Amino acid sequence: MTVTIIGAGLGGLVLARVLHLNGIPVEVYEADASADARRQGGMLDIHPWNGQPALEAAGLIDGFRELVLPGRESSRIVDRDGTVLLDRPDDGTGERPEVQRGELRQLLLDSLPPGTVHWGHKVTGVRALGDGGHEVSLAGGGSFVTSLLVGADGAWSKVRPLVSSAVPEYIGVTVVETFLLDGDVRHPAAAKMVGAGALYALAPGKGMVAHRESGGTLHTYVQLFKPQDWLAGADAATVTARAAEEFGGWASELTALITDSDTPPVLRRLCTLPAGHRWARVPGVTLLGDAAHLMPPNGEGANLAMLDGAELGQALATHPGDVGAALAEYEQAMFARAAAEAEDEDIYAIMFGDDAPHAMVAMLAG
Repeated sequence: MTVTIIGAGLGGLVLARVLHLNGIPVEVYEADASADARRQGGMLDIHPWNGQPALEAAGLIDGFRELVLPGRESSRIVDRDGTVLLDRPDDGTGERPEVQRGELRQLLLDSLPPGTVHWGHKVTGVRALGDGGHEVSLAGGGSFVTSLLVGADGAWSKVRPLVSSAVPEYIGVTVVETFLLDGDVRHPAAAKMVGAGALYALAPGKGMVAHRESGGTLHTYVQLFKPQDWLAGADAATVTARAAEEFGGWASELTALITDSDTPPVLRRLCTLPAGHRWARVPGVTLLGDAAHLMPPNGEGANLAMLDGAELGQALATHPGDVGAALAEYEQAMFARAAAEAEDEDIYAIMFGDDAPHAMVAMLAG
């Protein structure tokens, strides 16, 4: 049996690593042309209740600790004028160390035998063949058949339709993503405002969340409650100008995080799968991460995906002669975990509700 994973994100790669450690053949198919074909997101806080145990199972916890950026667990909340309402330094006692997603992904890639990941293989569709087998179609006309298929291919998974008719729905939040490079030298006022770790500049219905990455990069997510078609088809200059207009009258050190971006802004629309999304057991296929339980960003997504991958790999190793039992065991635990996470307090209501930014101050100070 060879396990076929669609998607070389963190969850899929943790699964591949755990399978490799247990001597189970695995192949990963990824649409990106190479590991560095595109930017791999920003900072991730890796939690002791999900992400870190997953990396333990993958035998990579020591390598993970070498990637931790000191001081990044600090956080600061400001209002529209830049007045600091809460400033929590990183005193070294935090439980959620921060790493850069791209570096963590590379650690996982380096832990796999060469050739495990097939780059530049974009999946266009999947169909069931019966008896648990599936045919996977690729862009360009190629295809292959597999007896065990795992969809680790994110929000718009091509594998999900095999088990579920659910599709992601827009939650009403549009994000404009920007990067200020070498912030301490080239953007000192904005860098001073962001501080050593995370900055939350919040108001009812809008705000910015910024992180200090390695090399002084200031990575900002400008978040606005807008219709789904807001700025559809707009060019980079228009996106920047219109996003900045939403923050007219805010402190210049904050609006600079939009207007002074050293890269073109990236427009994202946040979507989610239905809370409690689950499916009946389907032979030969399962999902993990955002493909299974897409939620609004709350700091748990990558952690949950890695734990999914670790537990699925362990289940397959524990039941070598019974794939059905392994998938059922994994899905039962994953469904419960995702449902519990979906029931947690709505972080967006706290960050951008009528009492913003004070509700966030109360949460972090409590």
